[in-house]
Amino acid sequence: MAQALLIIVVAYLLGSIPVGYLIVRARGGVDVRKTGSGGTGATNVSRQAGKFAGVLTLLLDALKGSLAVLFAQWIVGGSSGTSTCLVAAAVVAVMIGHCFPVWLGFRGGKGVATGLGAFLVIAPIAVALAAVVFLCILVLTRYVSLASITATALIPFFMWLETRWTSSTDDLTARLSAGLAAAALILFAHRANIARLVAGTETKFK
Repeated sequence: MAQALLIIVVAYLLGSIPVGYLIVRARGGVDVRKTGSGGTGATNVSRQAGKFAGVLTLLLDALKGSLAVLFAQWIVGGSSGTSTCLVAAAVVAVMIGHCFPVWLGFRGGKGVATGLGAFLVIAPIAVALAAVVFLCILVLTRYVSLASITATALIPFFMWLETRWTSSTDDLTARLSAGLAAAALILFAHRANIARLVAGTETKFK
């Protein structure tokens, strides 16, 4: 119980570090949540503080996800069913921390980059496939939100494919559950973007 609590709390706190918010503030900008899409992620940061700031935000947000999962793996050690469940819990917790950071009144980003970093550790092939989907949709439509939503929604399917290719089915249920939870969380975080996409008023990436 104590081990599970430690993993979840550390993952949440790592995720809640408001990287994009701090970068925009450090550059003398306003609260990034009050401009553009209202998120603290790389896309909104790049619109407010430049593409370098956006790329830096993307990398650091992804790093938060990877560190949370690596910490969980270090704590649990082995590869038992319980261990995999705790690592999966860390994936979800770090994404929740990013989307609902305690330091910013529970108003954060959309969780895509942080989820990317987390899944990169436990399902690298799935992430690579999702990245291809993301880039294709972004190039074709210029909608970051649509690319993010579609790629994330396909993560569980790509995770299943990865197990077929690698012949590894170790605790697939726990990892797929994390993938489904992550997809649901990102869809929820993008609800305003979805409404704008339907209305045809979503901003395109330039």
